This record gives sequence, structure tokens and C-alpha cells, in this order.
Amino acid sequence: MYTAIDPGSAVPAYRQIYQDLRSRIIAGAFVRGTRLPSKRVMAQECRVSVITVEHAYQLLCEEGYCEMRPRSGCYVKYAAEDFFPVSAEDGGRNETSEDTPILRGDAIAFSAVSTMLRKVILDHGAAILTKSPNNGSLKLRDAIRRYLSRCRNIDVPADRIVIGSGAEYLYGICIQMLGRDGKVALESPSYEKIRQVYTANGAVCDMLEMDDEGIRPDELARTKATVLHVTPFNSYPSRITASAQRRAAYLKWADERNAVIIEDDYDSEFSVNGRAPETLFSRSASGRVIYLNTFSKTIAPSLRVGYMVLPERLAALYEQTVGFYSCTVPMLEQFFLAEWLDSGEFERTIHRRRNKK
Repeated sequence: MYTAIDPGSAVPAYRQIYQDLRSRIIAGAFVRGTRLPSKRVMAQECRVSVITVEHAYQLLCEEGYCEMRPRSGCYVKYAAEDFFPVSAEDGGRNETSEDTPILRGDAIAFSAVSTMLRKVILDHGAAILTKSPNNGSLKLRDAIRRYLSRCRNIDVPADRIVIGSGAEYLYGICIQMLGRDGKVALESPSYEKIRQVYTANGAVCDMLEMDDEGIRPDELARTKATVLHVTPFNSYPSRITASAQRRAAYLKWADERNAVIIEDDYDSEFSVNGRAPETLFSRSASGRVIYLNTFSKTIAPSLRVGYMVLPERLAALYEQTVGFYSCTVPMLEQFFLAEWLDSGEFERTIHRRRNKK
């Protein structure tokens, strides 16, 4: 077998081997059950170290294309029917169709998902059929709490995390809690469904113009809104990421107006440098920010699960106004997500996706 390694390429040798083998496996050159060349043979042919080949094989195994068998070697376990197709581009924010892959812009092994689901069913048994607590399963809220602490510098107790069926559902919960008769300021342009949800709930929306650093200061000064909905990391469809100075301006505006910011942290996991900017929630000393995110893009578009993190000052208001709502996410999905987060699979998936950008 011949794999050409370009020593002058910016792509590391192990990734060149991985990409070449992956494309051959997908193309059918290696069928399920085929043994790949030994690491030593592959290293000799490619004129690289055995460790370099081992790293490439590990990537193939992590993504479900192959499996290592003790004292035997690396075997292909890929079959086209077990994988979702690779998508070229997103059609838009959270827009889905029957052809949308489980992970946008990439392929993920269905076998990894099915294995995790089987484990959850065996571990939890009939508990997957029970009614969820109103704010969501404590197991999932605890898993999200740990993930936010280690990855987003957000440290809150689990009782201030609320689970719901996607971002749009949580937008509605937010505006009902904060008051339907208020005015909500939005980025212009912004994801159209944000405005539609708020308008459907009786709120008036004020569209604030943006420049390449975020919402313009004069637009913040002009608006009479008491709620500001922003997507600081990667606003859709403008793809603008708010600068550090502009984020500070948002927080100052909220303090001066006695207002609330809804921070929609859409797409922040896919920061090119591997580290998303600090959240408004973690920077707010006065607790005027509601943090909101979902798993629809990071795991699967059909997984309509989102969560919001409440600041301490709004926890009582939430319970008084909308705390009676039942959680809209089945327990099976909540247990699956908790396992996916705590096992590290969520972060490994994000890491693999980010490295291919």
C-alpha cells in the first residue's frame, strides 16, 4: 500500500496518513473486517515513525472507522449504512431536512451513538420512562454544570440550570419570565426565528444595527429595550463576533438600564483557535445575564435539547412565573446526553470537528 507523505505540507504527517486511509475506507478500498497494514510496515512505507502511524490509527478508531484488536492489529469496521453522510455546508442556523447529517459538516459513527444508548438503557432501565423533573433531570443538569465549569468558566449550582426542547422553546420561556409587554433589542441582522418567537409571545422587537465589532454603541444608547438578546460569538447570518470592548459595553448597558441580557452562545464550541471568548455570563458581576445554548448543532439536529443558566437574581422570578412548566425533553435523551458529556465523548467530538476546519 502506498501513501505519499508531503514533508513540506503544513498538515502533520499523522493527519496525512489518517486522511488518506479515511478516504480509502469511505471509497470502499477497505471493506469491513479488513486488517490495515501493521504500524511498523506502514511506518517503513511512509518513512515516518511508528508513533506517527499509531496516532493516525488512533484517530480512525476514535471516529469509528476502525478498531484495535489486542495482539492482532487495526481492523476496518466502517460500513456506509452505519455512518451519516458528510455535509458540505450548513444550510442555515439550525435549519434541518431529512438529508441533514447527525453532525453538520462532518461524519460521526452511528455505532458510537447506538452503543451509548444501549448503555443508558441497561444502566437506567425503567427510569427512562419516568416523567422528568420540571427543570430537567438532575443527572443531566449536573453533567452540564461540570462541562460549563471546565470549558466555559461558568460555575453555578445545578438548580440554576433549566433543560428545554431547543433554543426556540427557551426563548419563549425567557420572554414569559421577563414580561411579554416589554421591548426586546436584537442584533440586525439576526436569526429570524428569534424575532418570530418574541413577537409571537407579544413582545416588541427593536432591531439594532451592527458593525464589524458587534452592536453599534449609538444603537445601544438609542434603544428603550429592557432585554437585549445577543449572539456574541458568531452572530447569524452576519458571522460577526463581538469584540471584548463591545462585550463590556453590553454589560455596562445592562447595569445602567437595569436590564437583562440573553446570551445565545450559538456555535462557540467551534472556535478556530480552540478557545471561545469569555462568556458575558462569567464576566457579569451584577448577574444580569441569562446564558443559553443547545446540542442541536454539536451532536444532532434531531436532538432538540437546549439549556439555559439563570443568574442568582433571576432564580426566584423564574420559579414564580414559569417554573410550573413541565420539562419537554424525554428522560432517555437526558440520560444519553449526561453520559455523552461525562464520558468525554462530547469534547472529543468537538475537538475532532474543530481540527478539520
